[in-house]
Amino acid sequence: MPLQRVSISNLRNLGSAKLNPSSRLNFIYGANGSGKTSVLEAIYLLGSGRSFRSHKIKPLINHGSASLTLYAELSSQETIHKIGLERTGSSSESRTKVDGRTINSASSLASLLPTLMIDAHSFSLIEGSPKERRSFLDWLVFHVKHGFHDAWKGYSKALKQRNSLLRRGRIEGFEIRPWELEMCDKAHRLEAMRVECFEHLKENLNAVISDFVPLEGVTFELYKGWDSDKTLEQQLEHGRERDYKLGYTWYGAQKADLKIKVSGHAADQALSRGQQKLLVCALKIAIGKTYSELSGRQCIYLVDDLPAELDSENQHRLASWLNVIGAQVFVTAIELESLLQAWKEAEQDKITMFHVKHGDVEQVKQESKRLDI
Repeated sequence: MPLQRVSISNLRNLGSAKLNPSSRLNFIYGANGSGKTSVLEAIYLLGSGRSFRSHKIKPLINHGSASLTLYAELSSQETIHKIGLERTGSSSESRTKVDGRTINSASSLASLLPTLMIDAHSFSLIEGSPKERRSFLDWLVFHVKHGFHDAWKGYSKALKQRNSLLRRGRIEGFEIRPWELEMCDKAHRLEAMRVECFEHLKENLNAVISDFVPLEGVTFELYKGWDSDKTLEQQLEHGRERDYKLGYTWYGAQKADLKIKVSGHAADQALSRGQQKLLVCALKIAIGKTYSELSGRQCIYLVDDLPAELDSENQHRLASWLNVIGAQVFVTAIELESLLQAWKEAEQDKITMFHVKHGDVEQVKQESKRLDI
């Protein structure tokens, strides 16, 4: 579902910008600090209701302005969907609308505008906490399994209630047992959906990784959040004494992890920084490809400062895979030539270029002849 139009007002140093992007490739170039990453941030906000750079709203609003506003139109077959988003310093005054209707859940945005980000922070997939990898997998599960969101909400509510009871100290079993039963019911639903998506993802991972990272012994394992030789019911019951002391639940779906190893060792310990970068790119490509196969739709890729993270050979490799997927891509760089080099086989009429300078975004008309690169 590609974006056809994007309007940005008062987001960081972008005063007012209007983009009519290509449905395939969009090159955004300019000097450091010009505002090119803020263009990606605007698209990410429209697809998630939050920024990938800050958890706070105030830093996002242009200095001297009371609010930021974003607007987008995206096509779905013969239907045009419209997203409007306004953020102020006060959450009570912030608004989000889809097709003219006010929405209060970020899940509605995510369903309509699925985005995948590749930037310097993406490497936390390898070296970060289990939460990073769990969120990575759950992105796919959320978008292709319609029951996932409700199951996760139900599980989270039951988990919160159990943790609250644990912190009270000694309580009777009949008080905590109903919440454990609810947790187990929802956890097994979540596990089944995660396992099904993981198996599809693993097939694509093996294919993509063999091209990106020619390493032997790379394995992926889904840890469901409790011991494989026990049921969650058993784990919760046997671990209740420990959980009383901790004040929270140790085992459960909230502890799931996508474990990545190389020859039996954790990937962050076995791979160099450069190899980790390539592995992350392979992970992002594989999950987008899996999403496309399972949903029949395309996500949007946001790639920030491509040349800073990959050498020219691997930039071209990433570009080739993105072309295979057929997704809409927004990619930034300081120099336009580096992007043209990475996508040197791309069809010229599928590329739209934007130059960002001092917070102004200008669409650049392509020459009738490609640059000599």
